[in-house]
Amino acid sequence: MSVVAPKGFEAVGVSAGIKSSGELDLAIVSTRAPVPAAAVFTTNMAAAAPVRLSRKHLSVAPTARAVVLNSGCANASTGKRGRAVAELTANRTAELLGCAPEDILICSTGMIGTHLAPEAVTAGVADAIEGLGDSDADGTAAAWAIMTTDTEPKQVVVTAEGFTVGGMAKGAGMIRPDMATMLVVLTTDAAVTSSVLDEALRIAVDHSFHALNVDGCPSTNDTVIALASGASGFTPEPEDLAAALTGATVQLARHIAADAEGASRVVTIAVTGAVDDGAARNIGRQVSDSVLVRSSFYGADPNWGRIVGALGEVDEEVDFDDVTIAFAGTTVARSGVGVTVDEDAISAAMAGDFGVAISVGKGPGTARVFTTDLTPDYVRFNAERS
Repeated sequence: MSVVAPKGFEAVGVSAGIKSSGELDLAIVSTRAPVPAAAVFTTNMAAAAPVRLSRKHLSVAPTARAVVLNSGCANASTGKRGRAVAELTANRTAELLGCAPEDILICSTGMIGTHLAPEAVTAGVADAIEGLGDSDADGTAAAWAIMTTDTEPKQVVVTAEGFTVGGMAKGAGMIRPDMATMLVVLTTDAAVTSSVLDEALRIAVDHSFHALNVDGCPSTNDTVIALASGASGFTPEPEDLAAALTGATVQLARHIAADAEGASRVVTIAVTGAVDDGAARNIGRQVSDSVLVRSSFYGADPNWGRIVGALGEVDEEVDFDDVTIAFAGTTVARSGVGVTVDEDAISAAMAGDFGVAISVGKGPGTARVFTTDLTPDYVRFNAERS
């Protein structure tokens, strides 16, 4: 179970004809009444119509009755026509659910620059609302309906003391912190206010999706939404809510990395010794942005010099006389100088998912960044439209 695991939620996935293949392409996650809501959106200045509308709705009141998500069309760079379709989606859903349009949040994903057919959306919303349910199958159908280049649905459930967190995500390419081409809906039956939910969500995103980098490309539609039904009747401590949401989002972030377009392995970069956590995260991002570094990951080559080169471009404090680097648990450089190692053994350990540990000084800052190798398949996949 995923988004329907917590009490008080229903979901559905239907085929609205947005995808020419006839696959599931429209999902709704709904509650019985407006509940506390929070969201983190892309920082891309070319934000799509659904992002702009959802931001507007949450600025009116931090609550939501339902989230409507479609795949097969990003409804981005579509001008007035795209904004009108996003508003139509919200209005039609609100009419059928008997709530205000401001209580509907909208998400879209797919190709940028294509238009979303209004008749497909309105008919699809009507079909979806008729089929809302709280079974495992309903939650899984919703997760399937938001996929684009994903090869499988991404779902998670975290059971905490007194409450549950569920989630679903899509994302496989154009993945970069702040944020990535992802749509995520998180649900919880914890009884919390919108402000507490918002703070917990931002902590969770900072340690998961903001620490995820597949190809250095941000997108126009990235949205992470959290809804709290309160149906458990339990009010957790804010830090416990943040921990549960973080647990869920880290699992989803790793799932996205594992399903990244063309990737053959997930690489976890752990940075220590920075002046603070923010600096450590920036250092990890810089390393994961390097095409040379990620190409060496594909070749299972413990080429620590490429990491040093990437560190030299970081706008953060790095003590190069104290840099230590390890691949797959084996130190290859210490105090800024290489050490004698069995490179064949390290390369063998890098054949699957592995970790890279980078110490940049004596500071207290630490961070973890998830990335992948850069493969020929990624280039071939993205040489064509998808």
